[in-house]
Amino acid sequence: MKFTLSWLKTYLDTDADLNTISETLTAIGLEVEEVTDPTEDLKPFVIARIEKAVQHPDADKLRVCTVNNGSETIQVVCGAPNARTGLIGAFAPSGCTIPTNGLKLKPTIIRGVESNGMMCSERELGLGDDHDGIIDLPEDAPIGMSFAEYAGLNDPTIEIAITPNHQDALGVYGIARDLAAAGLGKLKKPDTSKVKGSFKSPIKVKIDNLDACPVFAGRYIRGVKNGPSPEWMQRRLISLGMKPISALVDITNFMTHDYARPLHVFDADNITGDLTVRLSKSGEKLLALDDKEYLLDNEVCVISDDKAINSIGGVMGGAGSGTYENTTNVFLECAWFDPIRTALTGRKYGIESDARYRFERGVDPATVQDGIEIATRLILDMCGGEPSDVVLTGEEPVISKTITMRPERVRELGGVDISPTEVADILSRLGFEVTDNGNTFDVKTPSWRCDIDREPDLVEEVIRIHGYDKIIVEPLPHSSKDIVTGLSPKQRRIRMAKRSAAATGLREAITWSFLPSAQAKLFGDLNPRLVLDNPVSADLDAMRPNLLPNLISAAGRNNDRGIKNIALFEAGNQFISDTPDGQQYVVAGIRRGQKHDRHWQKNPEDVTVYDAKADAIAILSSIGVNTANAQIVAEAPNWYHPGRSGVIRLGPKNIMAYFGEIHPTILKNIGVKGPLVGFEIMLDNIPLSRSKPGSNRGPLKASDFQAVERDFAFIVDQDLPAEQITKIVGSVNKKLIESVHVFDVYQGAGIEDDKKSIAVNVRLQPFDKTMTDEEIEAFCTQVIDIIKKKTGGILR
Repeated sequence: MKFTLSWLKTYLDTDADLNTISETLTAIGLEVEEVTDPTEDLKPFVIARIEKAVQHPDADKLRVCTVNNGSETIQVVCGAPNARTGLIGAFAPSGCTIPTNGLKLKPTIIRGVESNGMMCSERELGLGDDHDGIIDLPEDAPIGMSFAEYAGLNDPTIEIAITPNHQDALGVYGIARDLAAAGLGKLKKPDTSKVKGSFKSPIKVKIDNLDACPVFAGRYIRGVKNGPSPEWMQRRLISLGMKPISALVDITNFMTHDYARPLHVFDADNITGDLTVRLSKSGEKLLALDDKEYLLDNEVCVISDDKAINSIGGVMGGAGSGTYENTTNVFLECAWFDPIRTALTGRKYGIESDARYRFERGVDPATVQDGIEIATRLILDMCGGEPSDVVLTGEEPVISKTITMRPERVRELGGVDISPTEVADILSRLGFEVTDNGNTFDVKTPSWRCDIDREPDLVEEVIRIHGYDKIIVEPLPHSSKDIVTGLSPKQRRIRMAKRSAAATGLREAITWSFLPSAQAKLFGDLNPRLVLDNPVSADLDAMRPNLLPNLISAAGRNNDRGIKNIALFEAGNQFISDTPDGQQYVVAGIRRGQKHDRHWQKNPEDVTVYDAKADAIAILSSIGVNTANAQIVAEAPNWYHPGRSGVIRLGPKNIMAYFGEIHPTILKNIGVKGPLVGFEIMLDNIPLSRSKPGSNRGPLKASDFQAVERDFAFIVDQDLPAEQITKIVGSVNKKLIESVHVFDVYQGAGIEDDKKSIAVNVRLQPFDKTMTDEEIEAFCTQVIDIIKKKTGGILR
């Protein structure tokens, strides 16, 4: 919502400056988003006189002007047809920027003649659309004075954010009312006295559907002259970013933003018979003011005459009955339309308008009669004419409510200690009627606050006018280990697994629980029970026995659209026959393409089985699995590449995860190009932690003694897994060994054909004393002996 400072002060009698007003608006919940001062953009522009204007020697439509800006005389080449000796206008010196097009002026040569600065038109300064000539000011305009100050453009524009519960602040009057309630001034009410009519309106109004439109006020005004609106109104509309059109149209736009009262003006000569407010009939059409034709159903509130529809109530008028330059007789409409039906109509037909924006949030029904009197007075002042009596049909809906309020709830809900007397005073200043019953108040809401429904709403009103900035900032209480989240251990595990997957760079996908049966068969035997008798689509005819096929298909669709590097995961049930409920909860993920996007510091590198393994290990670790104790063997299902895949398990039967490169045959059948790796984590197979809720790992235990690292290289059988070496070495002294990891595997010259060399690094961390050379040597002997005993390996 935008408005200028001077506009606000037409309704607010205050001496407060711009900063105070802005701070108060934010403090009462009408947050100021931006304050713009047009004088900043127009600061370099001054009033100047053309002392001499002669024909350009080399251009018929240009004149060479000698311009006096009050401090110096400057030569300017001007192409305006009204440039003449003695003209006083707005001058822009070299170095300044034209506000409307961003053009920065600099000295230049135009057809061989030097030019410095320019004389400006209204369009160039954002004051209108006139670009036929430069601004022509009266002869008494003071030379050298700031043009913005002279023209009264030193009027800052304030923009505030409107929350859904403040439809009352969608007009300048409502904003002034809140500021007055906050003690920033006195509210000045508009003149809503009745304008006396001189004849009966020849157009009558009938309402067929009181739910859609319970009240309608209309007035016939004859003999109007629809010219431009006055300068003050045009400036206010321009400050909103609106284009002035004509007095009648500008009045309706002005009323919408000034008094939060949308209304409409019909060209009375284009209305056949009387007006009826009714619901549309299916197939009826309306050519609206946005030059679009709408085909209506039977749920739209419309205003029609005896011949056709003239307007969609509360949303937009029709082009056929709109007002134009030659309009002489008008019918002014001021009605109240149902918010829900207005919102549904606007959404259904995609019509955005200021009227819809206000009606769907709730326009004050009490402004129906006030609005028509204010608008009538504006039309008579700007366009002349003779008004009829008001045609009033229906009754204003009563939307006020009486709510019981306990004053102490302000402190309990808002944390602010305000006395009952001040609570009642604030509510009264906001327009609420307060009845003191001793310990409670009966509070009647004003007609402009349809959003107030219950006691917490009243508390919010009191606190915001008292000032959000006066709420004491207090820290939240410390969290307790006894807090019950309401989540089961499995649900917490699923959440943690998802977070961990996302942290590895995978994006979560949600795919169908169905897939083509041909794809299902690629991932094991398809149980006939999983084939659907009535599928949602012919190519989604089976329940998914595995999460990978749909993820692989998603990767293929993304690749077809030019996305080469893809990383996705999904958490959900897959449907199998060897569990009691036929379902198994799985976290599965895939990576396709290269490990990273093209970069000048990195060489291209395709994803490998080790990336899938790393993803699986990271997720398992995040949910509490000690992966150091897990076994990793090359026994993955046949949808993985047999030499580039593995299984993570606890014991020979409890499989926790599969990982590896997807088999090329699988990718070919699904129609996706590799390289593509994936993993599957069977959450249901992972034992839940035995630790009690609230237990943790305890503080970090650090050592004051020097760590020791030793490297060993063993020659072992070619088919011996490296993991077996690390586990055997790690079992020598678990209290002393901090880590064991493989850093080299070698086969080649110097090593027998059926052997390989595996090199491991062992880090020892003592906690009681520094290790002696003898102790280190004894440890190394233990490592060499146990490897030889359990694997037959020898030190290289």
